[in-house]
Amino acid sequence: MGVVGRLGIIGTVAAAAAALFASGAEAAVRQVRHYVALGDSFTSGPLIPLPRLNPLGCARSTENYPSLLNRRIRPARFTDISCGAADSTNMTEPQSVPLGRNPAQFSALTKDTDLVTVSIGGNDFSVFGDTISTCARLRPSDPGGAPCAKHFGDELSKRIGQTEVRVLTVLRGIRERSPKARVLVVGYPRIAPASGTCPSVLPFATGDYPFLDSVEQQLNAALRRAAGVNGDTFVDTYAPSLNHDACKPRGVAWVNGQHTDLLAAAAYHPFRTGMVGVADAVQRALATAKARRG
Repeated sequence: MGVVGRLGIIGTVAAAAAALFASGAEAAVRQVRHYVALGDSFTSGPLIPLPRLNPLGCARSTENYPSLLNRRIRPARFTDISCGAADSTNMTEPQSVPLGRNPAQFSALTKDTDLVTVSIGGNDFSVFGDTISTCARLRPSDPGGAPCAKHFGDELSKRIGQTEVRVLTVLRGIRERSPKARVLVVGYPRIAPASGTCPSVLPFATGDYPFLDSVEQQLNAALRRAAGVNGDTFVDTYAPSLNHDACKPRGVAWVNGQHTDLLAAAAYHPFRTGMVGVADAVQRALATAKARRG
């Protein structure tokens, strides 16, 4: 056989291998048929450009972590029904928002839904809102102490226990509606730094920084337990967000502080950098689950 003939065979084999690889890649892309994103404002991404308009009042960004993940995994269908200020009850009940109404988030689930991400619980029993507002209000009374921690005692721990029950109910509801879905329960990234303070960004007393952090860790632990009980995957975003807290400079911080930026993030909510970090964590969780299945 001449050189030309051998090259022809090599080229044919290479072309066949390339075609096989392409078909395999295409199959991987099509592996997810319907991805549904459920959640609150830490999912929707208020004020991260550019907003979706359906409805505008949900403050649902085209650059939130579900949208970023969607562009990476390219499911056949993608539904983001997350909404700012949502709590667990809005999975089964519609939510009134400025300039419209968001349907019950479970309405997006179908029997064919095979991937669900859900980030919920921070608004249940006003855990997040009460912590932020109360700690900021009480700082002047004892800037070097922990007036917020003293004010709440173990009250927030009790509320988080109630939240865990609600989240487990949500996860069971997802399973009922989409029995074949892989469900990823996405935790909340850290807001307070591991050490130090930044009162111009997080206006809390010195001793309330650890308190804020402990509340968030308790909430994430509750979400992890609920996911475990239901056989779902918990996605930790707290650990990956170390050194990306609100005290860090823009471009490093995953979460904004007290000052709303109309072109970047609402107060105490994720920047796009945070959404990228969360999307990375979710994608790693998907890859790990795929590797375990072989």
